[in-house]
Formats: sequence, C-alpha cells, structure tokens
Amino acid sequence: MSGVDSLTGAMPDNTTSIDRSASAGTWARARHWASVVSLVAGATTIIVGLTIVLLAESVPLSLQYLPLLVSVLVLGLPHGAVDHLVLPRARNEGVTRRSLAVIGLCYLVIGGAYAAIWALAPAVAFVLFILLTLFHWGQGDVYALVELTGVDYLEGTGSRVLTLLVRGGLPMLVPLVAFPEQYAFVAGTLVGLFDPAAAAALEPAFQPRVRLVVGLGFGLIVVATLGRGLVRSGPTGPWLIDAGETLGLVALFALVPPVLAIGLYFCFWHSIRHILRTMLVDDRAMSVLSRGGLAAASRRFARDAAPLTGGAIVVLGGVALLVPQTPATIPDVAALYLVTIAVLTLPHVVVVTALDREQGLWFPRAE
Repeated sequence: MSGVDSLTGAMPDNTTSIDRSASAGTWARARHWASVVSLVAGATTIIVGLTIVLLAESVPLSLQYLPLLVSVLVLGLPHGAVDHLVLPRARNEGVTRRSLAVIGLCYLVIGGAYAAIWALAPAVAFVLFILLTLFHWGQGDVYALVELTGVDYLEGTGSRVLTLLVRGGLPMLVPLVAFPEQYAFVAGTLVGLFDPAAAAALEPAFQPRVRLVVGLGFGLIVVATLGRGLVRSGPTGPWLIDAGETLGLVALFALVPPVLAIGLYFCFWHSIRHILRTMLVDDRAMSVLSRGGLAAASRRFARDAAPLTGGAIVVLGGVALLVPQTPATIPDVAALYLVTIAVLTLPHVVVVTALDREQGLWFPRAE
C-alpha cells in the first residue's frame, strides 16, 4: 500500500476487522483525520524534544518534569479515563450498570493488588512498571501502525509482537543505555517513596556490561524488524513512516534527557494516539471527526474523561497519604504521580487488551 493511500483514508486490506454502524465513507474520513493528527503530533514531539536539546546547553531538572506534571490534567492522565466507555462503544452497545461494575472491579482489584506490591516490594514493582509500560506503549503503536498508518507487512502475530517490542522498547530501553545515571535517579525516587534502601537492588541494571548487552540486543531487534518490513513491502509510504518514526524516537530517547523525553512522549505521542482510538469507536465523535471537527471531538472526549480524571486525582491523593516518605521535592512529587500512573496503568492495559481482542488486532475477533 502506498503512503498516499495511508493518508487518504482508504482502508488497507490488513486493517483490523471492526464492525461499524457508521458508513464506510464516514469511517474512512475519520480515520484519515486521525492518521494526520497522529503523524503530525508524533513528528512535533520528536522535533520539539530535539530542538530543546540543540538550543539549550542544559535544561534544569525542574523544567524537565514540566510536561509530565502538566499531563495530570492535559492528555496524559485523562487518556485512560474513558475506559468505562470504550468497550461498549466498540461493541455498539450501551453503557450499563454491569459494564460499569466490571470496569470498576477491574480497577479496584487489579490496581489494588499492584499498589500492594509497591508497598511490599517497591523494587519489584518498579521493574514490573517498566515491563508493563513497554508492553502498553508498544501495544498502542501497533494499533496506530495497523489501523492509522495502514502498514501492509504486519499481517501476522509474530510481526506485530516484534513491532510491539521495538516501539515499547524505545522509550523504556534507549534511555537506560544513553542516560543510566538519570534513569537510576528516577528509579530511586519511585522506590524511595516506600523504601530508600530497596533501590540498591536495581543497581546491576545500570552497569556498563548490562547496558551494552541491552543496547546491542535491542539494536539488533530494531534493525531486524525494520529490515523484515522492508523486505516484505519495499520502501513504500507506510514503511517509510514506520522507519522514520522509529529512528526519530531513537534520536529522541538517545539525545533528550529521559524525564523530558518521557513527558513529551507520554502526552503528545502515546496519549494522543489512544485518544484518537477512543474517538474512532465513538460514533458521534467519529462523525464529527470525519468532517474535520477535531476541536468538537476533543471537547466530547474531555467531557467524557472529566469524571474519572477527577477520580484518578483522588487516587493520587490517596497514594500520597499512604506512602511512608512524604514527597518534598519536584522529583518526589513526580515520583508519587508515576506510582499512581503505574497503579492505574495495569487495569488500563487489561481494558486496552480487551479492546485489541474486540477489534481483532492480534487474533481474529470472536463472533
């Protein structure tokens, strides 16, 4: 499939099989706008991050945390605040008390269990957070590549798993290789909220030999995955987009301090792509988006997300009361926020994985 096709809204043969009550034309136009927005937001994220590094000799740590802290209300935390709506909408069903209870129970039980791990074994919880984020951010980009970019070489589960590892590994593994001291500092702030001494268990991960193995191994996976796509499709538009985004993210996370890079990526890459996905399962938002009404669709999303965004902030306050160490600095406050995100991310991933299944992203959708 050509790059022009991928941006015109034409449905590629290998996109997910999603039942839609809207007309095919409405869906195609909405998908076109979602594709354009995701590509522009992604490119802007990379350009802004690299420009800051090129123009500033150094960025104060307090300013590096700014995008992450802004994400409490803008894009970041709200992007998962419509989990109670996405599955009913994807199934063309109404929201019921039962569906709300299932999502609420998912968050209470799964999120509560993960919160207990943070309290009892914070170093283990941190490692789980890194692996969970790697999976989830890779999962989000696989959807974007298949559904929005229209790649024609991810037709098998194996190809999609490799791409998930690449796209999720870029923000989680490249900073480990490029900025080990800052990575260790952030890990220490999170684990230190519960047990400052526990951070010592993570020190082997930051040793030069381990980072060399991670860098070489992950680099081979990146090259092999892009090379496999090139062999299968040739230098078509979708492959060029995939390769350009991948190499751009390598540069972002290898050159931009990780706190700043992760904050920019979380808000303006991952969150925007997931919000666009939620719009495409909402018939009203999709109809508006198909006419270029991004602002109106965004207002609808913000309205839908507002109640549970408020609920997430309450959870943040609850975590603040429970941690043994009172946050006293900006990095400590950000660490508290990241722990809260971790607790909320695990049930969010369960919901998104159920959405993946509903949309046939990994396996044929059950009838």
